[in-house]
Amino acid sequence: MPRHAPQRRALLSVSDKEGLTAFARTLLRLGFELLATSGTRQILEGEKIPVTAVETLTDFPTCFGGRVKTLHPKILGAILFRRGLETDEEEAKALGIAPIDLVAVTLYPFQESARDPKKTQEEIIEQVDVGGVTLLRAAAKNYAHVTAICDPSDYERVLAEISTHGDTSPELRAELAAKVYFSTATYDAAITEYLSRRTHHGVMLTRGMKLRYGENPHQWGKHYQLSAIGYQLSADRGQGWGMKLQGKEMSYLNILDADAAWAAVQEFEEPTAVFVKHANPSGIASHEDITEAFQRAYDADRLSAFGVIIALNRPCTEGIAQKLIEQKIFTEVIVAPAYEDGARALLKEKLNLRVLIQTNSRSHLQWNYRSVLDGMLVQEQDTRTVSESDLTCVTKVQPTREQIRDLLFAWKCVKHAKSNAVVFAKDRVTIGIGAGQTSRVDATWIAARRAGEKSKGAVMASDAFLPFPDSVEEAAKHGIAAIIQPGGSIRDTEVFAKADALGIAMVTTGVRAFHH
Repeated sequence: MPRHAPQRRALLSVSDKEGLTAFARTLLRLGFELLATSGTRQILEGEKIPVTAVETLTDFPTCFGGRVKTLHPKILGAILFRRGLETDEEEAKALGIAPIDLVAVTLYPFQESARDPKKTQEEIIEQVDVGGVTLLRAAAKNYAHVTAICDPSDYERVLAEISTHGDTSPELRAELAAKVYFSTATYDAAITEYLSRRTHHGVMLTRGMKLRYGENPHQWGKHYQLSAIGYQLSADRGQGWGMKLQGKEMSYLNILDADAAWAAVQEFEEPTAVFVKHANPSGIASHEDITEAFQRAYDADRLSAFGVIIALNRPCTEGIAQKLIEQKIFTEVIVAPAYEDGARALLKEKLNLRVLIQTNSRSHLQWNYRSVLDGMLVQEQDTRTVSESDLTCVTKVQPTREQIRDLLFAWKCVKHAKSNAVVFAKDRVTIGIGAGQTSRVDATWIAARRAGEKSKGAVMASDAFLPFPDSVEEAAKHGIAAIIQPGGSIRDTEVFAKADALGIAMVTTGVRAFHH
């Protein structure tokens, strides 16, 4: 049965009108009087739904261009007074304040406005909700007596409990109150981020999703989303990283590797496939045909492509799915912006394979965050691109057009291999990758060992300057024809001279690409 007066009241003030009319009609049927702010009231009146304007209740007009509508004791007092507490009940009666039992508010879309380049600053500031946040926080504070709703997806749950039990349960009201405070905290974080304009680097971690385990099975793990302007992911991404179509739960390492693969494939405008193992690329290939790019990336290092993570920057084709199955490629995760129907049907045969849709580009992310002992490191994302005009040839031997194309391809790849990193490439395919080494010449040797005979006539990329000529000498042993590196070593003159002596073309970028 209801807690108080037979005529219960609901206050509706929603920016998101999804499900509004059906919700309001059911509330009426359940015996609620409806109160609404101007925009919501107009929608309901247009649907012939009886509703009382808040101005009628407060006997005070909406003012200052709509900035003040609900900030009034007859609204906030009706939400906040404690039912059953004698002093509050008497004070409410003396002031002529009747209770409001349900508050449904969706906030102005500040985040969307702040991301819209066409919006002026004045327009964005007008999307900072004040009254809505106040109503929600008041209702959530008094959740012992008031139902607070900030998300239209909760309408049905609320209506079901009221229909069945005459009221919402204390458990549901507590859950919804927590959701309100999460929502308003997220909202405030977005406003803070916008107003601080890069001077504030605070981070809020939200929507913790429990993982199968951490880095190892004996470790506990969770995935949290960054919540701030430009970071908030949409609600349909319930798996926490991309939208999962099938497969086992994501683990800590699955997410790390999938993120590494997706970051790498985003470097390329042309159709590209990236294979990642332990956060390092094992094969990357670009081709006009994404199915062919997939095959070339796999062929680049089949030995490492076991328990691999695959990222595509084009929809996954049926041909790719067929190759995955026919060649028995043991794949943990595949992520792509979409999947052909035929590909989806084939991939369903691999029940454990995690099939993800990811459409978010990582280019909107401004910062990298990494936890360290008693703190957190923050840095800007490495969004620096290198084009042909940025290259300086430092040898008498000039690279050919084909070599320049491959050098720029290899540079994009080496950016995503752990430092020290060296990449051998030919025809827009990595043929050997040496990553995560303490010595750059060792990284060169590993890349050469993986490339084998394919290294003859290939190009090489180094993510940082070559400190000694030894890496050039090692590359020459295996037939490397051109090298791209940042330059800047105190031994540059020796390194350049060695390349000239060995007949290798060398270009510098002036940009380092460390990736720890």
